[in-house]
Amino acid sequence: MTQAAVETHDLTRRFGSVTAVEKLTLRIATGEVFGLLGPNGSGKTTTIRMLCGLLEPSEGGASVAGIDVTVAPERIKQRIGYMSQKFGLYEDLTVAENLDFYAGIYGLTGAARRERLRQVIEFIGLGTRLGQLAAELSGGWKQRLALGCALLHRPPVLFLDEPTAGVDPAARRNFWRAIHELARQGTTVLVTTHYMDEAERCGRLAMLSGGRLIALGTPAEVAAQVGGGGTTLEDAFIILQERDER
Repeated sequence: MTQAAVETHDLTRRFGSVTAVEKLTLRIATGEVFGLLGPNGSGKTTTIRMLCGLLEPSEGGASVAGIDVTVAPERIKQRIGYMSQKFGLYEDLTVAENLDFYAGIYGLTGAARRERLRQVIEFIGLGTRLGQLAAELSGGWKQRLALGCALLHRPPVLFLDEPTAGVDPAARRNFWRAIHELARQGTTVLVTTHYMDEAERCGRLAMLSGGRLIALGTPAEVAAQVGGGGTTLEDAFIILQERDER
């Protein structure tokens, strides 16, 4: 069996009387592109925050890159890359300055730092933008820069929380090409998205509703589990939204 990069066992998080994630059990293999899908409020972001060591589970447990999130959450942060839909870099710095700043945060120094910066700049295609202020970048280029910064320390697991929200279709396609190349190189990618065409690009999906896992498998398998045979993933998502609104 392929080694698991992410595992959860009855992972649960409560906020007072509200259960945001309930008894979530998943196993994500190394090098897998895995999607978390569900309407707003389904528990996707809460799940990622627990897996990143940012939020303590109420019950259950999880491991990321072999590290227990309840025992050593600070060590988790050294082994992951994280990128959210909200651009979180420094807009008053240039592209090159942002990359160099994050290289320093991750402890890269000397020749190794210069070489890693060169590799990331080439991989993401940022060479023509290095002198441009981050504030002047389009949404697609900002997301490329954010991805580059998240990759500098070679994390074995990458968390992407709706990373292409508000980005034009061409930029989204380029972004997903990079994601699949990372997976081919052995990086495990866990992504949340509201775009069904992006969900179709994942090897497997977990569909959440009300904090609970309701379907798990390939995009076609998830669609069938929610809506029956012949249901498209988009139709399944609409069915789920309608159920949650009742």
